[in-house]
Amino acid sequence: MPSNVGDKLSDGFSGTMTYFWVMLGSALGGGARYLISGLAAQHIGQTFPFGTLIVNVTGSFVIGFFATLTAPDGRVFVGADARQFVMTGLCGGYTTFSSFSLQTLNLARDGETLLAGANIVLSVVLCLIAVWAGHVAASALNQLKGT
Repeated sequence: MPSNVGDKLSDGFSGTMTYFWVMLGSALGGGARYLISGLAAQHIGQTFPFGTLIVNVTGSFVIGFFATLTAPDGRVFVGADARQFVMTGLCGGYTTFSSFSLQTLNLARDGETLLAGANIVLSVVLCLIAVWAGHVAASALNQLKGT
């Protein structure tokens, strides 16, 4: 039985370094989300949450691409810590489903039901397409001959 919090945190994980890598990836992903969302609001506008949509679509592509490329039958081998860093840390800190939910609720509460519906449909459809595209792109790389 674990005797302290550190032991409890590492139960089920490959160790405390994995936890560190996930935290670092989350911090970097959150910073990237803040930057990209801000740039989108500044250059595209703030009426529709384009920044959140862009972040969720690109994050979906990255996780689909990386998961396929580094899968056991993938072209690139990375260790468990690297997979956790990218997929749980970076992508988890970067993508913004909670922001998406709040922004959609706010649009609906403000009477912008068409924009709220558009945000739901565009986010779900584009993110599914992006995760599929990432998978397809990595699968194609996995099929290339040589290193």
